Amino acid sequence: MAAPQGDFVITSSPALRPAAAVGLALAACLGAAPSVTATAAPTAFKSGAGLDRYYGQRPGWGSCAKGPDDSMGRDLDKAGVRCADVSVPLDYADPGGRTITVAISRLKATDTRHRIGSILLNNGGPGGRALQSPPEFRTWMKQAGPRYDVIGFDPRFVGRSTPLDCGWPVGTNLFSAGLSRASFERQVTFQKGLAAKCRATNASVLPHVNTRNTARDMDVIRSALGERTISYFGYSYGTYLGTVYTQMFPGRTDRMVLDGAVDPYKYGPRLLQDTVGENERALADWATWAAARNDTYGLGSTRAQVLATVDHVIKTSARGPLTVGTAPDTFQLDDTQVPFVLLAGVDSDTDTSRAALGEQMSVLNKAAAGQPTRLSPQFAETLRLTTSGEQSHHGSVQSAVICGDRAAPRDPEVYWRDIERTRAAYPRFGALTNNISPCAFWDRPREEPTQVTRDAKLLIVSATGDPRTPHKGAVALHGLLPSSKLLTLKGANRHAVYGMYGNVCVDNKVNHYLVTGKLPAEDQICSK
Repeated sequence: MAAPQGDFVITSSPALRPAAAVGLALAACLGAAPSVTATAAPTAFKSGAGLDRYYGQRPGWGSCAKGPDDSMGRDLDKAGVRCADVSVPLDYADPGGRTITVAISRLKATDTRHRIGSILLNNGGPGGRALQSPPEFRTWMKQAGPRYDVIGFDPRFVGRSTPLDCGWPVGTNLFSAGLSRASFERQVTFQKGLAAKCRATNASVLPHVNTRNTARDMDVIRSALGERTISYFGYSYGTYLGTVYTQMFPGRTDRMVLDGAVDPYKYGPRLLQDTVGENERALADWATWAAARNDTYGLGSTRAQVLATVDHVIKTSARGPLTVGTAPDTFQLDDTQVPFVLLAGVDSDTDTSRAALGEQMSVLNKAAAGQPTRLSPQFAETLRLTTSGEQSHHGSVQSAVICGDRAAPRDPEVYWRDIERTRAAYPRFGALTNNISPCAFWDRPREEPTQVTRDAKLLIVSATGDPRTPHKGAVALHGLLPSSKLLTLKGANRHAVYGMYGNVCVDNKVNHYLVTGKLPAEDQICSK
């Protein structure tokens, strides 16, 4: 739910990469940011129950660079961004107990005469970073940018905040169940093992890794910044986080934009179930595009032929893993991993994103024929996510948040029945979106899921063909928040629109709201 290709699932971590694509979130650049001092912050809402020392802190802003090899930190410094740590309780029910840190960054307003306030950014995930986002995000804000302090943060246990890593052998738990009962049984064992690794390494922390605690951290950040209210921009999973914040801390938001919105009652370990149709349609649209470029990719000259090639690759990988790449980047992919490549590749309908998937499928098709292949750096990075533990921390945090937010069914047969039921209608993604996950083996969440009972004035942005967080989820959220307005981009298979997709209509309408604070009188529609 984003590095070279984006944050995944609930995600995209859009601002993690240069303006290019949204796909798999690959976190990087771990480290510690400057600490806070205990001096009092400017007047802000307080929250009692022993939390005053957190709400009353003031960030000790300093350099973002953590050393000579920290290129991200140096880039932030050059852009005028300053970084700090905010101290928060691990357990808000025990504020006198263990503390952890949340890394934040700030690009101060330059039009101080017309300053509006602070805007806090979240790039989705869960597990997406935003510490690095303020410079790029400000350019997207156009005339609104100079009037805001743009605030990035790495949520608890992400990036430069206090870390969490379960020591997984992979960087994601997103795998297909494969084509057989035997491959599903292997997935049950594998996913159970991932959960066991987290319990063995982080048992004391896991109960406190959830969205409600991240929302509480956001309110501490708001107070530490000296703001009575704070503006917010959330992509993908960040829309759920923003929604939760409005319910837990009513009256503390100014301007809020939720892009790629999640239906809060669909969010949870089985969220991908709700996306299977959108992903199959996005893949079919890509197949039409690839068929028109058969001379380049060699996948077929019609949509049906391209999809048949995709199916052939999956079936071949089920008989024996495909070997792709050349040393040192050589990978073995089976039918539990190939669908992940497809899922990662259809989150945007730009020519750049479609070409990337075309190149990747061309490689896999050659591998299925036993031919040698070479990988682009981007494809190699994607495959490392599913085959190595380099990004274990990303998968660990993403699963910990989702599993900590809502309980999942325990019985593997529930998943198997859903897989079998959807195979015919959704042959490439049914076994992935319905697969079992570590959440089936997780301890039950400490808190109940947030109920949306309070109205909130905010702007929801959604593309009609969004394959990650379907448009119907944005419509549902809009219905739960009657004072919200829905900005729809018609005809686009795109997850996360503002700033990255290049749609002038969407960007202008969002920026007008950020400048004026006035929602449109009616819902708005833009075209691709």
